[in-house]
Amino acid sequence: MDWHATTILSVRKGDRVAIGGDGQVTLGTQIMKADAVKIRKLLDGQVIVGFAGSAADGFALLERFEGKLKDYPNNVPRAATELAKLWRTDRLLRRLEAVLVVVDSRTSLMVTGVGDVIQPTDGILATGSGGGYALAAARALVAHSSLSAREIVHESLKVASGIDIYTNGHITLEELPCPSPNRS
Repeated sequence: MDWHATTILSVRKGDRVAIGGDGQVTLGTQIMKADAVKIRKLLDGQVIVGFAGSAADGFALLERFEGKLKDYPNNVPRAATELAKLWRTDRLLRRLEAVLVVVDSRTSLMVTGVGDVIQPTDGILATGSGGGYALAAARALVAHSSLSAREIVHESLKVASGIDIYTNGHITLEELPCPSPNRS
C-alpha cells in the first residue's frame, strides 16, 4: 500500500520564519495516526526541520542532517548540500522516500533525494500531499494580509486540510527570529 503523510509549509516574513506541519498519516484509505509530529528542532533550536514522506526515512535523514550540521556549524546551506550529495550517491540512502524543509534564521531550503537543494525566492516552501494547496494559500496571504509568518503557516495549513484528504487540522508550528527582515 502507498503511505501518504503530512503537509509541511515554511514562510519567511518580516523578522520571523515559521514552519509547520499537519499530523495525519494514512495507509491506503485508513487514517493510521492523526497527531504525528514531523517538525524537529536541531542544534539547540537554531535549525528547524520538517519532513514529508515516510516517517522512518525522515528520521534517518534527520540524523544524517544533524551530523552534517555538526560538520559544518553555522553553514546550513553547506550541510544541506553535503546531505543531498550523500543521499543521492549512497546505495542505501538513495532509497529513502522523504523531503526535508530546513530553516534557520538566515536560510530556507528544501532538500530532496535527487540532489536538489532549493532556496525559494519568495521565502515560502511547501511539500507533502497538500503542499500545493498550502503554498498557494501562503502566497496569497503574504501578498494580501498583515498576518505574521506563524499565522500564515497556520491558516495555510488549515486551507490545505480542507482540500487534501491526506492533510488534517492537527498542526505543529515552530518559529525562529530572523536577524533582519528579508521579506515583507
